[in-house]
Amino acid sequence: MSQAVTHGDTIWLSGQVGTSGASVTQQTKDVLAKIDRLLAECGSSKSRIVQAIVWLADMGDFEEMNAVYDAWIDPANPPARAAGESALAAPGYRVEIIVTAVK
Repeated sequence: MSQAVTHGDTIWLSGQVGTSGASVTQQTKDVLAKIDRLLAECGSSKSRIVQAIVWLADMGDFEEMNAVYDAWIDPANPPARAAGESALAAPGYRVEIIVTAVK
């Protein structure tokens, strides 16, 4: 599986997850750090994200995840975002974020 795919000026990241079993806050921080790193490797940054899709194992964790996300996102360039609840790849994962960005 590719962690990042580029075509022209568009970058798609696969779903990023944090450390299994960690708190929602820590998993969200881990995910966002991975997104920062992958976008930098592709020649972009969080200010160039056009869409974010957030999957939570439990929508009851939305406010905890959102507090970390809101502190991280570029307020001058917030992407379109959706959030939903879904069973994730392993029981210890509570947050997964998928982004599309441009160079």
